[in-house]
Amino acid sequence: MTGMSERGPVPEAPVAHSPAGTGHGAFDGHHPPSRRRVEECVHCGFCLPACPTYGLWGEEMDSPRGRILLMKEALEGHIALDDVFVRHMDACLGCMACMSACPSGVRYDELIEATRAQIERLHRRGPLERAYREALFAVFPHPGRVRVAAVAAWAYQRSGLAGALHARRWPDRLPGRMGRWREALRALDGLMPPVSLGAVARPLPRQVGPHGAPRRRVGLVAGCIQRGFFAQVNWATVRVLVAEGCEVVVPRPQGCCGALMVHAGREASALRSARALVDAFEGWELDDVVVNAAGCGSTLKDYGRLLADDPGYAGRASGLAGKARDVTEVLAGLEPRARRHPVRARVAYHDACHLSHAQGVRSQPRQVLASVPGLEVVELGDDQCCGSAGIYNLVQPEAGEELGRHKADLVRAAGVEAVVTANPGCNLQLRRFLGPGVPVFHPVEVLDASLRGRPSLAGAQGV
Repeated sequence: MTGMSERGPVPEAPVAHSPAGTGHGAFDGHHPPSRRRVEECVHCGFCLPACPTYGLWGEEMDSPRGRILLMKEALEGHIALDDVFVRHMDACLGCMACMSACPSGVRYDELIEATRAQIERLHRRGPLERAYREALFAVFPHPGRVRVAAVAAWAYQRSGLAGALHARRWPDRLPGRMGRWREALRALDGLMPPVSLGAVARPLPRQVGPHGAPRRRVGLVAGCIQRGFFAQVNWATVRVLVAEGCEVVVPRPQGCCGALMVHAGREASALRSARALVDAFEGWELDDVVVNAAGCGSTLKDYGRLLADDPGYAGRASGLAGKARDVTEVLAGLEPRARRHPVRARVAYHDACHLSHAQGVRSQPRQVLASVPGLEVVELGDDQCCGSAGIYNLVQPEAGEELGRHKADLVRAAGVEAVVTANPGCNLQLRRFLGPGVPVFHPVEVLDASLRGRPSLAGAQGV
C-alpha cells in the first residue's frame, strides 16, 4: 500500500530492496540518501572522537564516516539493507555531535534521516521488535495518550505497586529469549518520572497578556512528553515569557510536531504531524514560535526542507520554521525586565544534543542562567550525549544505559545539587541515573523560581 505525503508517494509497507542498476541501489526512489551529501564526506576522521557509539565500541561502521560509507555502498548496489546494515544505522543516536566536529560541513542529519526512512519502508524487522516499536509510537507522539499514560503512571506510583514490582525485579522474570526486551522494559520503567497530577490536569490558557508594555507576541508549542510528564515546564515557560513582556498564545488543537517520527524514519506519519502543526499556528500573526524541547525545536526549524515537495505547505512550513525559536533564544534576546531574585544553588548545565549540535544554541541557555543572582553554573567538560536521543534508550537500552551512567558520573563528580537541561528526554535519562538526590530542571524553571522569589530550587517544579 502506498500513502500520499507532502513529499510525494511514500510506500508504507515493507517491500524488497531495489536491485542494483536502478540508480538508487538498495534504496527506492523516494528520497534516498543524497549522493552529493555522501560524497561531501572526505573520511578525515574528525567525527570519530565526537561520536558516542564509536567511543563505546571502537567500530568503524558505528562511526559517522563508517555509516556514510555503508550508505554509499548501498547506493551503488553493493550491499542490501540487511540486518547488519540496519543494526549499524539503528545504533546511531542521531545526536549530531559529528556535525559540530566536521570541518567539511557534511549534513549527516539529512543522510541518517533519509536512510532510516528507507529502512522503515524496505526492511522487515522481527515480530517482537515491530510490536515493541509500534507500541511506543502508539503512545508517545499523541499528546492525549501521553497525558493518559501520565495519569496511569501517577496511579502506579501512588498505589505502591511500583515499589512492590521493583522489589520483585519483575523484568528479570521474563524468559531468556526476551533478554533484549527485558532490558528495554527495565529502561522504560526506570525512565518514568514522578508525576504531578495537578500539573497534568490543569490546561494551559489559550492566550495570556504580557506584564507591562508588550514586546513580542509568541506562540507556544506545548509538546507531547512535555505536556504529559513535564507540564510544569510549560507553565514556567508561560510565566517567564509573560513577565518579560511577551503575549503568549497556545493554539488549539495542537498535536505532535513529528520530531520522534522524523528521527526514527517514520516519514509519512511525521509529515502528517508537521502539516497539522503548520495548520494549528496559521493566522496567529506571531513574532516567534517558542519551543521548550530541544528535539522538537530542531525538527520545527527544518520544516521548510521536510515539506519542500508539497506545494500546499512548502511556503507555510518555511514561514513557521523561520519563526521557530528555543525559549532560551527568545529570552536571551530580550533585555531583562522582570526582577531577578537570588537563587542560592550550584548546578551543572547539560547541553541537549538537539539544542547544541542540531540547532547551534549553546550560549543562550547559559546567558539565561547567568541572569539569576546567586546561581553557580558548573560546566561538565563533556558535551557527549546522555543516551536518551528520542526513543534510543528504549530501543537500544544497553548503549543508552552505558552513556547515561557515564553522564551521571560526571554530574556527581562536579559536586552539584541539581542539573539543568533543555530537553524532556535528557531530563528523563538524567533522573533515572542520578536518582532523587540530584533533581533535574529546565532553564525556564530556574528563571521562574528566581522571578517568583524562591531562594532555592526546592519546590521550583510546581505549577
